[in-house]
Amino acid sequence: MKKSLLLYLKGMAMGAVDVVPGFSGGTVALITGIYDRLLGALAAMPQAAMLVARGRIKDAWRACQAGFLATVLLGVITSVFSLAGVISYLMVEYPVLLWSFFFGLVLVSVYLVGREVSRWSLSPLLGFALGLGLAIWITLAAPLQLQADPLTLFFAGAVAISAMLLPGVSGSFILVLLGLYPVVLGALKNLEVGILAVFCAGCLLGLLCFSRLLSWMLTHLRDLALAFLTGMLLGSLGKVWPWKQTLTWQTNSRGESYPLLQENLLPGRFSELSGQDAQLLLAVLLAIAGVTLVLGLERLARRRGNAEVADGPRA
Repeated sequence: MKKSLLLYLKGMAMGAVDVVPGFSGGTVALITGIYDRLLGALAAMPQAAMLVARGRIKDAWRACQAGFLATVLLGVITSVFSLAGVISYLMVEYPVLLWSFFFGLVLVSVYLVGREVSRWSLSPLLGFALGLGLAIWITLAAPLQLQADPLTLFFAGAVAISAMLLPGVSGSFILVLLGLYPVVLGALKNLEVGILAVFCAGCLLGLLCFSRLLSWMLTHLRDLALAFLTGMLLGSLGKVWPWKQTLTWQTNSRGESYPLLQENLLPGRFSELSGQDAQLLLAVLLAIAGVTLVLGLERLARRRGNAEVADGPRA
């Protein structure tokens, strides 16, 4: 029960940050130590479906670790539907403090993921450069304004969920780039079943395809994959920088406005242009809190892993 509750809370943390453009649920999965297992479970779903078709239900359950997967996904879904409004409120009312906390989370994750690379040879360095370049390109890309028709929403779901699996790239930010973030967030807040059904169908396709690729890379090209993810995390720091100036806004059908194009500012310049307090001290404290939280979770996970090894089978 304790393990299931912990997994559920990790899923809730993933769902909460997935609502925020600029922070990825994949980053939370990596921080909390369930990333490899989550990708493996998702990648095994087609095999599990074939086993179900043959009537081998128990084998299918074990193949895709259905208990683990269901618990995490339930936490994600619970959080997305229950916290979408809260996260939206915090982004509007306390953006500097919210982004400061996320900045600390991502910053320490760069160190923790990079530390897992066993040897920084040419291949991992190239992977790191590719991940860094891709993340910077995505965060600097000019937003589009796509129409929210069913086909577009379906493929947007597939692309967004693939981005969510990558630490450092936010699926919500991909939706911002496509001009569909207000549509999807509004559908979540107002339970518009038609839009959500099409979008979720695309998400399912993206999960089944992209998770297999990532899982294979972490198994066969682990150093390259981890270096690539480290670069993605480092490149995403610009997107989670706390002090921003919104250049353009996007409005959904209900008249709700969301930032579309933003630029990063130094704290002093932010105060000068916005007339608001940069809240520098509190922002730094929250960033440190984010770093401390991640290091604490990592240390706890390492202790638990050592305890499980020590309590394992004895001769």
